[in-house]
Amino acid sequence: MGSDDPPEKPAKNKRQYVRTKLRAEVRVSHPEVGELALHTGDISDGGAYIFAEGQDVPQVGEVVKVQVQGMAGGEAPVVTMRIVRMDKSGMGLEFIPEDEQ
Repeated sequence: MGSDDPPEKPAKNKRQYVRTKLRAEVRVSHPEVGELALHTGDISDGGAYIFAEGQDVPQVGEVVKVQVQGMAGGEAPVVTMRIVRMDKSGMGLEFIPEDEQ
């Protein structure tokens, strides 16, 4: 970088929601891969990261049903989520609002 170049701007964090580290067992369901027992890495108001290394999971853009397992006081609701990114350890999912399902 030369002395006349403007300074580089720091990369913007594109995250809209604060993430909270949370390890919870979840059941992820998809018509083509069936049901998978996986674990969350973190969760936010907008979605969750789910560890899925070595699992046969749907592709980015696919819609899945997710339910937290082992909740005291009854079953947790089943929520609809979209896979928005994948990496070697797992997948990032976003909640799909009920009015968009």
